[in-house]
Amino acid sequence: MASLDDIRRQVSEVPETHGVYLWKDAQGTVIYVGKAKQLRSRMRQYVNLQDERAKIPLLVESIDSFEYIVTQSEHESLVLEKNLIDEHSPYFNADFKDDKSYPYIALTTSDPFPAIKYTREKLRKGTTYFGPFTDSRAARKLIEVSRKVAPLCAATCSEWRRMKRSWEQGGASSKASGPSCEYEVSSINGKACFDYHVGIGPGACCGAISAEEYKRNVARIERFLKGHQDEFVDELTQEMQEAAQDLDFERAARIKSRIEIIQSVSMRQHVVSSRNLNADVLGFNREETIAGVHVLMVREGRVVNSNEFVLNKGKDVPDQDLLHSFLLRYYDSTTSIPREIICALAPEDEEAMEEWLSRKLDSKHGARVGFTTPSRGEKLKLLQMAEVNAGHTLARYKVRTNYEDARINDALLQLESALALPSPPMRIECFDISTIHGSYTVASMVVFTNGKPDKNQYRRFKVKAQLDEANDFLSMQEVLARRYAPERMADERFGSAPDLLILDGGKPQLSAALKMFDELDIDIPVAGLAKRDEELFVPWQDSGPVVLPAGSSSLYLVKHVRDEAHRFAITFHRELRGKGMTASVLDDVAGIGPVRKKALLKHFKSFKHLREATLQDIKDAGVVPTEVAEELYAVLRQYNDARSNTSQGQV
Repeated sequence: MASLDDIRRQVSEVPETHGVYLWKDAQGTVIYVGKAKQLRSRMRQYVNLQDERAKIPLLVESIDSFEYIVTQSEHESLVLEKNLIDEHSPYFNADFKDDKSYPYIALTTSDPFPAIKYTREKLRKGTTYFGPFTDSRAARKLIEVSRKVAPLCAATCSEWRRMKRSWEQGGASSKASGPSCEYEVSSINGKACFDYHVGIGPGACCGAISAEEYKRNVARIERFLKGHQDEFVDELTQEMQEAAQDLDFERAARIKSRIEIIQSVSMRQHVVSSRNLNADVLGFNREETIAGVHVLMVREGRVVNSNEFVLNKGKDVPDQDLLHSFLLRYYDSTTSIPREIICALAPEDEEAMEEWLSRKLDSKHGARVGFTTPSRGEKLKLLQMAEVNAGHTLARYKVRTNYEDARINDALLQLESALALPSPPMRIECFDISTIHGSYTVASMVVFTNGKPDKNQYRRFKVKAQLDEANDFLSMQEVLARRYAPERMADERFGSAPDLLILDGGKPQLSAALKMFDELDIDIPVAGLAKRDEELFVPWQDSGPVVLPAGSSSLYLVKHVRDEAHRFAITFHRELRGKGMTASVLDDVAGIGPVRKKALLKHFKSFKHLREATLQDIKDAGVVPTEVAEELYAVLRQYNDARSNTSQGQV
């Protein structure tokens, strides 16, 4: 395997130009594909470990060789990157979690009489696709409604298939594009199909509809499936009025029925904008190793469809990477390109992405696709709705696939291997200290049983040692000595001894704990978690810390345990500090004793409401004399000012 120095030397010869790079492992497998405006500079960020993304160390460790392809523009780089990702499916690039084909609604526009169909086929030339749909039932229902709105042949109809075979066998004249071409009469004048008899087929098989009228129906269905319903209704309304004026009441009634169907569909669609908004709204919800994406398709101010996806990358890659990968994957597979895409942040390569999408839109009027990152108004509300639904997408996926159980099992087995434990750590305990300059020092103990929080086993400790300043090591030693004292170890309320003890603070905390464990003659596997690089220090390994792979289930579990211990300690510290400060503030006011203190808190319901009270409010309470009220108000103002200057980071 090539050394990192060799890779760096080879990268130094890469040109500074637009292009795409492919990192490969020792087997020659492409593990990552990316694009860059300046290839050499971008690739150097990887091999020099200047890229701060969590996946980079593991990626660089796997690199054995690379390729690069020079392009003329950033747009060419984007298209090439997309094609290479599709070809190689690299491990480190984000992709859909469910590797399956999604359904589309298709119109076979290359046929003389185009048919509508439900399909999962790869996109073909000569066919117009609408989708993808992540709900197959919704796609089938939409086909059913579409055929009632403007009758079209179905690709599943035996008579339509008979005509298609006749056209294909008839030679070039039958294969001419568009329904205005000439066909053999025998291919059309067959028997009427079942759909025509029940009123949902146009009767192309028996010559009941002209090519021009059928062509208008195809155009109408295209507009309907794109969500442009208002102009469609106006057109049908005009036709209905013309039919009524010609005394063709039967045709007018059929058109009225179609209008009512469209209006009923519109009523079921959620109106989200007072303006004629046409946009896709992308909501993301990420966990450590997966992400949910919800796409709201808004057309003419209504949500006409929504799609949901799960990606195989989450917080282990930056937001920009996740967005970039999804945009490439999703908009390469859909023909429904809006003029506006609403998302929480603009893509890093915004101009190139807009150029690519605008070319796919291929607007006759030269319209371009743009990104919007709203900070207020109805577009922000739409974005928030999409993000909430993305959370539900992720939750449904986890339930459907038993994702949590599988991930937890993997995490416990990975920790057993990485930390050289005698068995999987079915019970994990973690401690954290919270203090402010040595005052109100507390500790938390959280317990994870079988990889999940066991809140009945959580414990809180007040540190008894008198500290003039923060001393996490002394505090941790005291708390561990109390927790693992013989009487506590025998106490069923504290549960059994842990399979793994995690201390927040890295090597110094680990050393303090080991010293105390030697004194108590305790043998418990213990690891110190460093906050900066998420490294685990263990006493039985002198070569350095244990580094869990970025994005791994084990790293996610360890961070979850650490974060839960921190949250629990902070909560207790704030509670204790709040009570202490409340008492001290009121005690500092001359003229307020226990009786008046109790009466004030009873009148204002809480210390918070007392702090927010005006001088007149305190006087009107009638609990203390005027001069005491003025002194109390002044002390409260000083307290509020001091509190506002104390950030949460000092906790």
